Amino acid sequence: MAYLGANDKFNPDQFGAAVVGIASLLGNHDSGLHQHQMGQLLFAKKGCIRISLDGLLCLLPSSRAAWIPPGVKHRAEMRQVVDYRSLYFDLGQFPVLPGKVQVIEVNPLLRAVLERLAMADFDTDWQQARHANLLSVCIEEINQAKQEPLLLVFPLDRRVSCLQENLEQLPLALHLFAQQIAASEKTISRIFQRETGMSYQEWRQQWRLLRAVEMLAENGKLSETASALGFASDSAFIAFFKSRTGKTPRVYLS
Repeated sequence: MAYLGANDKFNPDQFGAAVVGIASLLGNHDSGLHQHQMGQLLFAKKGCIRISLDGLLCLLPSSRAAWIPPGVKHRAEMRQVVDYRSLYFDLGQFPVLPGKVQVIEVNPLLRAVLERLAMADFDTDWQQARHANLLSVCIEEINQAKQEPLLLVFPLDRRVSCLQENLEQLPLALHLFAQQIAASEKTISRIFQRETGMSYQEWRQQWRLLRAVEMLAENGKLSETASALGFASDSAFIAFFKSRTGKTPRVYLS
């Protein structure tokens, strides 16, 4: 196990191990674009992490974990203070782990096991009974965990690429966005349906959800978040949030 500082260099692939764990407590930090030969499970104990992948945005609030398969280029951005744990798995030895990017809920059991594994020495014998049992529970819990709706696919069509330029600004309503890029509403709708599997309106709502989670995790101000995201009232925002996650903002981020 390594407890990393903001400027420490780390490459999990160099150990040739089945599992590698690290921990860190960071303020504002940007990992830069990188990739691993090992699969990564990134868990935020505290704070919120924004993960950018090729054509995909992933948000990681506290008590959630992101699974990133081997070879996937990604960039992790942390603002304010983030306390995180990260596990790296050799998928040649653990082929049952997911094959695509996911954000999962971390229940108390998985949280406890992740902490144990992240704190294990780099030369841990993972075939020894105690460690093998912990590892087996961890993998089972990852595969059975509830997936969270915290992924946003970006269309690759250059006509709508401007949407990736400012991830803090609420995207325009469809008719206004059509005017901005000089395209018809039907054209935009076809692009989004083809490349994201959503209508533009649905995609914009998904953007609102991710931005809402991020803002609430960073400042906890419900009214300010509701206003910034264009909701007429706090109650309208709470109803929207609950319709997407099944929980109120307060419960979701508690």
